[in-house]
Amino acid sequence: MSQSSTILVIDDEPQIRKFLRISLVSQGYTVLEAATGAEGLSQAALRRPDVVVLDLGLPDMDGQQVLRELREWSGVPVLVLSVRASEAQKVQALDGGANDYVTKPFGIQEFLARIRALLRQAPAGEAPESALELGPLVVDLAFRRVLLDGVEVALTRKEYAVLAQLARHPGRVITQQQLLKDIWGPTHIENSHYLRIVVGHLRQKLADDPTQPRFIVTEAGVGYRLLDPSSFS
Repeated sequence: MSQSSTILVIDDEPQIRKFLRISLVSQGYTVLEAATGAEGLSQAALRRPDVVVLDLGLPDMDGQQVLRELREWSGVPVLVLSVRASEAQKVQALDGGANDYVTKPFGIQEFLARIRALLRQAPAGEAPESALELGPLVVDLAFRRVLLDGVEVALTRKEYAVLAQLARHPGRVITQQQLLKDIWGPTHIENSHYLRIVVGHLRQKLADDPTQPRFIVTEAGVGYRLLDPSSFS
């Protein structure tokens, strides 16, 4: 832990952000602020904070969604700070990747102690890669963008979700059932035609011939895999 650690506060209430900023700066921390989920994700990607303090009630997206998207590419410790006090909300946030949960109103000394605890737990070493390069294809997990030959490819949410899931495990086969469960939900694991349609659209947009794939390989009867980056070296 270092007193020069950077804390990102994602909260839409200016008075809460001001209170936390004054308290954290007085302890020697650098403080970043964001009033929306989208701004918070952008700050997390660009500035690589040591801890994220996340409110669940944001104006543009639910904090649980922010947590899910952050966890797609970052292991940064997250302290949820919310008025939502139900056990179900806490369990959902902790299961979704939060490291700690504090209910508003809160005591500042307890809050600072929890920040110190998260900083002690933070893994040492380099931050995980937020973008995967496959030759001409770049999947930017932090900004949810896909580039082909330097040009952004417009994908639907489902198309991006399938590609991102494959990109997080390059060279490994992801089963149809796993993709359907993760992206469409557990009630759709038998709806393989949904997945075939999305993969077909993906291949069209990536100019990927299924008979001679550059990126997405079909493992008949099993699922799909994204070619390993080493195959492009």
